[in-house]
Amino acid sequence: MAEQVKTEVRRKLQEQGYLTLPEVAERYRTTEGTVRYWRHCGYGPKGVKLGTRVLYPVAEIERFDAELARQARRAIDAASA
Repeated sequence: MAEQVKTEVRRKLQEQGYLTLPEVAERYRTTEGTVRYWRHCGYGPKGVKLGTRVLYPVAEIERFDAELARQARRAIDAASA
């Protein structure tokens, strides 16, 4: 029963455009601890604190993805120059 409630909450959050900490960690193939550390350092996607939970807006995830892509292009360009 509790698992069913958790699944429903996750589904509603995704519909509203938010990802949870475990979902963000899975997306970037890292641990939840690493995502927490990023947040502590001011790196990575910016989360929104709702009560005791930190949620990540999908728009912010997409912004961070674009930033990573720009950094990768710059590194490739610098290596080939």
